[in-house]
Amino acid sequence: MITTPNAVSARKRTSIGSRRNPEAEAAVLAAARELISEKGYAGFSVEEVARRAGAGKTTIYRWYPTKADLFIAIYTMERSTFVTVPDVGNLVEELVQYTTSLWRFWSSHPAGAALKGLIAEAQGTEEALGALRDKFLPDRTADLRHILTSGAARGEIRLEEVDDKVSLWVGFSWFKLLIGELHDEDAIARVMMQIAGVPRHVQS
Repeated sequence: MITTPNAVSARKRTSIGSRRNPEAEAAVLAAARELISEKGYAGFSVEEVARRAGAGKTTIYRWYPTKADLFIAIYTMERSTFVTVPDVGNLVEELVQYTTSLWRFWSSHPAGAALKGLIAEAQGTEEALGALRDKFLPDRTADLRHILTSGAARGEIRLEEVDDKVSLWVGFSWFKLLIGELHDEDAIARVMMQIAGVPRHVQS
C-alpha cells in the first residue's frame, strides 16, 4: 500500500497525544457550533461532531471528556462575543446592563437557548451535573462576581454578601430562561435593585 504525503499529514493531525492540533480543534469547534445551531442541545452528540469534523471520537473525548464539556466550550466562545461586562461605577446599572446583555444572547443565539438542555440533562446524569456545577458555573459567574466584588469595593454592598447575591442572580436569571420569559426586561431593573440592596424608591 502506497502512503501519500496527504495521508501521512492527516494521520499526524490525529495522532498528537494530549497536545491539541489547532487545525483539528478548530474543525471540531466549528462542527459543534454548526450542530448546536441546527439541532440544539438534545440533538448534539460527540459522534456527529466527530463525523462532521473528520476527527476521531477518542481525540475529542480526550479534549472534552463529556458532551457537556464540549458544549460548555462552544457556549463560552459564543457568549464572549456577544456579552460585555460593563464598568460604569454603579452596581445596579452594571447588573442591569450585564443581565440585559446576557438575556438577549440567551434568547437570540442557539448556544444560549441550548443552555436549557444542559440544565435539564444535569438533573438526570452525574456527568452533566458535575460539568454544570464544577466547570460551567464557576467560569460563567466570574464576570458577575467581578461586578459584585467591585461594588463591594465601592461600599455599595458588603464583600461577605457576594456569594449569596451570585446565587440570587443565578436563580432569577435561570428561572426566566427555563420558563421562556427572557423578554421581560422590565423585571431586570427591579430585581437587580433588590440584589444590590437598593430601596425601590431610590433611583440608580
